[in-house]
Amino acid sequence: MTSGHAVVVFGAYGHTGRFVVAELLGRGFTPILSGRDAGRLEALAAEHGGLGVRPATVDDPDALDRALAGADAVVNCAGPFAVTAAPLIEAALRAKVPYVDVAAEIEANLDTFAHFADRAKAAGTVVVPAMAFFGGLGDLLVTAAMGDWETADEAHVAYGLSGWHPTAGTLAAGTVSRERRDGRRVVFGDGRIQYREDTAPTLEWTFPEPMGTRSVIGEFTMADVVTVPSHLAIPEVRTYMTVEAARELADPDSPAPAAVDARGRSAQTFLVDVVVRSGGEERRAVATGRDIYAVSAPLAVEALHHVLTGRTRTVGVASAGAVFDAPAFLRDLAPHITVETTG
Repeated sequence: MTSGHAVVVFGAYGHTGRFVVAELLGRGFTPILSGRDAGRLEALAAEHGGLGVRPATVDDPDALDRALAGADAVVNCAGPFAVTAAPLIEAALRAKVPYVDVAAEIEANLDTFAHFADRAKAAGTVVVPAMAFFGGLGDLLVTAAMGDWETADEAHVAYGLSGWHPTAGTLAAGTVSRERRDGRRVVFGDGRIQYREDTAPTLEWTFPEPMGTRSVIGEFTMADVVTVPSHLAIPEVRTYMTVEAARELADPDSPAPAAVDARGRSAQTFLVDVVVRSGGEERRAVATGRDIYAVSAPLAVEALHHVLTGRTRTVGVASAGAVFDAPAFLRDLAPHITVETTG
């Protein structure tokens, strides 16, 4: 349990935001609900027996300042993050409080590192982007797998999802990202972000049992290509997605996630298989769990807990593996995520 720190949740009534609010309450935090729709905020507050509500929009700095007044931290759950991240970070810097978001948008995360690294460091503030299933978890796993290696030749993050029913927020964020990159796809190779117009390859990936060998979309690039290279000397970072999940994501008729348990989680399961290679050696980390949206909540809230209790390694803009002790952080995520490392 925590000491009742007050945390503003921007986008609290969204799909992931609701999980974050519930996780904060379960950990003893005091959530303050924020976002642009006052009616939805009030309804969510009533569901939890009455929570603080502070409506705000990202184009109104004064409203954001009022939303963050007296809070200990802010977590941004409202996409597209290309629109929301910068104004919320600006407000966090003015309020001198830590900022965490759950952004999976590659370009939005790049913007956070590019535009706020110096200012956040000078302010002594912690800004953690992509503290979610995509970006944060992969970075923690790669960092843990690296162990005592200072460099590696390549890192591979393979996502074995049982399926992927996207939220409206995921679809909106994907549209913004495609527009920003003019429909091109993005990869990380030779130590830099690259944009390509060819088709991503399909190949076979052997996941640990019981998943086994599956067809995956190679270079199905996620936020890990921002978080991992931000602090690890790895010139090649590749991510992969099971074909079935990629097809569901792309299908305009795919339904939204449907709750199947009392916590609101869907039936979706995941296995994240990380392989890091250096010379002739290979190290591996594997994480398993349920519901990529639901599991983003303990990731973000655990990050807030670590920051607010002083368990950080740096200040400024930093990915999960840079600011936290990755093996210890992953252990703290049990029972939400099961992790094994080898090599």
